Amino acid sequence: MLLFTHMDREEKKEMYILARAGSLKHALRGVAVFVRVTPNFWVHFFTFLVLVLLGIFSDLTLNEWLVLILANGLVIGAEAVNSAIEIDMDLTHPGKNPMVRDTKDIAAGAVLIIGLTAYIVDLFIF
Repeated sequence: MLLFTHMDREEKKEMYILARAGSLKHALRGVAVFVRVTPNFWVHFFTFLVLVLLGIFSDLTLNEWLVLILANGLVIGAEAVNSAIEIDMDLTHPGKNPMVRDTKDIAAGAVLIIGLTAYIVDLFIF
């Protein structure tokens, strides 16, 4: 914290912006890795694309669009978290391990729960 005491407000603001830009760079790289290494991303993405096309032809209200995007965006986000957990488990615990299997299965189960919830939301909307 002493590092910032001699800086004026503009210097602090500039450092803050640079730090946020670095964080954004890492997050975008994470999305690119997720898209590249996760086959299920494409399943979720094309499902979402079909839902958007259905929404366009169904003349959805603003609230219906918001709920549709939120529910299905959560599915893709959950899949990203699941993929990160799987990568970590495979890296830190290679080989067969029942606890690793349980961890990965629970993460996949979370995606399933969120996916089924989104499916129910989609049924109500359409």
